[in-house]
Amino acid sequence: MTDTQTAVPTRTEAPWWRDAVCYQVYPRSFADSTGDGVGDLAGITSRLPYLAELGVDAVWLSPFYTSPQADHGYDVADYRDVDPMFGTLADADEMLATAHGLGLKVIVDLVPNHSSAAHVWFQAALAAAPGSAERARYVFREGRGDDGSQPPNNWRSQFGGPAWTRVPDGQWYLHLFEQDQPDFDWENPEVGDEFESVLRFWLDRGADGFRVDVAHGMVKAEGLPDAPGDAAEPDPTADGEMISHHERPYWDQPGVHDIYRRWRRVLEEYDGDRMMIGEAWTADAESMARYVRPDEMQQVFNFHWLEAEWSAAAFRQVVEDTYAAVGPVGASPTWVLSNHDVTRTVTRYGGGEAGLERAKAATLAMLAMPGSAYIWQGEELGLPQVDVAPQDRQDPMWLRGGGIGRDGCRVPVPWSGTRAPFGFGPGEGQPWLPMPDAFAALSVEAQADDPASTLSFFRAALAARHDLVDGLEGGLTFLDRGDDVLAFAREGEPGLVCVVNCGATAVDVADLGEPLVSSVPLDGTSLPGDAGAWFTA
Repeated sequence: MTDTQTAVPTRTEAPWWRDAVCYQVYPRSFADSTGDGVGDLAGITSRLPYLAELGVDAVWLSPFYTSPQADHGYDVADYRDVDPMFGTLADADEMLATAHGLGLKVIVDLVPNHSSAAHVWFQAALAAAPGSAERARYVFREGRGDDGSQPPNNWRSQFGGPAWTRVPDGQWYLHLFEQDQPDFDWENPEVGDEFESVLRFWLDRGADGFRVDVAHGMVKAEGLPDAPGDAAEPDPTADGEMISHHERPYWDQPGVHDIYRRWRRVLEEYDGDRMMIGEAWTADAESMARYVRPDEMQQVFNFHWLEAEWSAAAFRQVVEDTYAAVGPVGASPTWVLSNHDVTRTVTRYGGGEAGLERAKAATLAMLAMPGSAYIWQGEELGLPQVDVAPQDRQDPMWLRGGGIGRDGCRVPVPWSGTRAPFGFGPGEGQPWLPMPDAFAALSVEAQADDPASTLSFFRAALAARHDLVDGLEGGLTFLDRGDDVLAFAREGEPGLVCVVNCGATAVDVADLGEPLVSSVPLDGTSLPGDAGAWFTA
């Protein structure tokens, strides 16, 4: 790969988000201020100093809006208010003010593909007649067959089962997710106007940006044609990962880009480099890059990095493809290893001590590359995926038969103590998802003063990144250190070399300079397998 310095501005020229490390908070599972077993905004506010000390630049919050919680907040009933479970608008304002006082930016989740069935618009649609203006805000269609008793097409819900539900008057409405999450019809101008108003509501309250849920899904193919292939096969994979079948006629349609051009114009009316980042599961890096053209989104999650296996060759291929795609549109990469929808990194890389060491090494690669990085809550503690008992699972994906679901990565964060709820809240006993006994050794309290802990490793890596990033210039250049090794250099004062050994045999690193951060203790001359390190000249 050639040096890409000209494609990546230095930090002093770039807006805050370009090199930011962002930390994803899932409000239900981060911190509980009331003792009811569910996290809330006041709990988040109380823990913001921890995030500032960790060394992140921004916080992304999953939805906290008014919601019946059919999909844990991704079914929004009121986009301009806070669900009582999480607090009030005053709590949101205090959280924003506290974050800004600590130097943290705040990114809020926007859910524009669908609303809750409890949204006033959908309730009005159900009360109105077929062909009415109220129904035109959603995707209502007549059924197939002589009596209209068959769904309008063969589309499947992401959570299992048909993507259509019939209402008493005979029409069907589309829901690509839970049946209580009806899809908006983005061909209707009212929908676009409403979401511009929602954007302005949160921008006016101080939000620094938006994470756009299902950013690849709002526009459907004209005529709603049948999906190709086996229509009985749901989109989630067997273990519940949200990896889309990219060829389906409801993903990544050209019309979505018009939406983001409109939103970009809104963002540019506000000061402070307001931004948006898309959750867009696309077929390849080239299609991903279309979302970050100069007049569209500022960022899009690079899920191809998350999906890559533990392999130097696989990692390098993702990096090469990413640069080849974002360079022509003048964008910078956004790296992510985990989030609230996928198996935790430690478990995905094999679990146990090996999985943890690989996760730490991959984190070093992510943090060393140009662009921004997103960290899922609990990754800094090395939390593994939890095997939630079937009777305790709450994910609609599991309940609808679409896979094992995502509960295992959403178990609340352990803060302190030796038994549940491990300081998550002031109450006793288990929170909304049970926490395993093994969390006692992984809590913030258990790791904070241990220099060998995963938390200490993250703090050191983030501190080193902040010290280095102003002096690093441009992109990266790959170094040849063997087939099982991902190694690259970034020029600057001082320069940086990152090495990740994906093999089983130790590799020589004696010539690379002074060790700065490593995922395992180094002997000064070699880097063992399943390990990573940074070196400075």
